[in-house]
Amino acid sequence: MTETAPGRRRAPSMDADRRREMIVRAALPLVVEHGGAVTTRRIARAAGIGEGTLFRVFADKDALLAACVAEALRPEPALDRLAAISLAQPLPDRLVEAAAALGAHLDRLGALLGALHATGGRAGTRDAAPPDRAAGTLPVRRALAELFEPEREVLRLPPERLAALFLGLLFARAGDEQHPDPAELVDLLLHGALTPEGRT
Repeated sequence: MTETAPGRRRAPSMDADRRREMIVRAALPLVVEHGGAVTTRRIARAAGIGEGTLFRVFADKDALLAACVAEALRPEPALDRLAAISLAQPLPDRLVEAAAALGAHLDRLGALLGALHATGGRAGTRDAAPPDRAAGTLPVRRALAELFEPEREVLRLPPERLAALFLGLLFARAGDEQHPDPAELVDLLLHGALTPEGRT
């Protein structure tokens, strides 16, 4: 039997899911910066792979852009931050932390979609149905409701309803160029627009 000469050992191959995740992670900041004008060559270089490898994972650039949007929409990182908020804190402090976490999530998503829109990118949604926003925000509403739960007995509305209202304020903040401070939004939610004198 002929023995093969020992050659240079190759690095173990990466499974498809990990490679896909690695490419999307490398692509996201480039898509935010360049929108749909970013080239697959540049993304491949940032991911440390050849362009041919990229196209073995994604059928085309639209598919890669769609994966970037799907990753930006994924609520799990924000849910992890919400879950880490201590219920031992006063309610206003809990909600300020939540507003900061969700605001950062919405800002990242807005930057990505804005860059794609500005450069004519379709975010790979050519044939896709629009996302179900209500279903997509349900885990976030539930996580927010848990932050209200310890004060249930002194709340004017159920935690679930307050969570939905709070999320609505955060979505409105995402479209506001002045970006209200999280503490302002929390104060508005908990105390309303009127001063104590104005409420009498």
